[in-house]
Amino acid sequence: MRRRTVLVGFLAAALPGVGVSQGAGPAILYKTPQCQCCDAYAKVLRRSGIPVTVRPTSTLPALKREHGVPEALQGCHTLLIEGYVVEGHVPVAQVKRLLAERPAIKGISLPGMPAGSPGMDGEKTEPFTVYEIGDGDTKVFARA
Repeated sequence: MRRRTVLVGFLAAALPGVGVSQGAGPAILYKTPQCQCCDAYAKVLRRSGIPVTVRPTSTLPALKREHGVPEALQGCHTLLIEGYVVEGHVPVAQVKRLLAERPAIKGISLPGMPAGSPGMDGEKTEPFTVYEIGDGDTKVFARA
């Protein structure tokens, strides 16, 4: 019986999406080569405990389309993490909420490059609206 339990536990841990999460998995942040605010956003993620690899690319628009990011919800970079797309300078608390709740959506977005958002200069003057990226209507994920 013990052997079976160990074997089942080992197999569950080896399967993607099964088992206990040990925190945010490896994330990849795609950005244009010249964008510096994207590097600043990656630093914010790392400081909050989310490991991230930054990959400059000249094919960012195609990557956004491939992952179903509507033009109206696009930001300056695209983060792929644990099967989700996180578009733009989304506050870390909302990224962590997405990963904890695991909703049946493609991801979340803070469109544009709002001043005062993580990795951006300037002061935050109002709450940010973070949107769900789904297959249909645009819905609010959070006001942060």
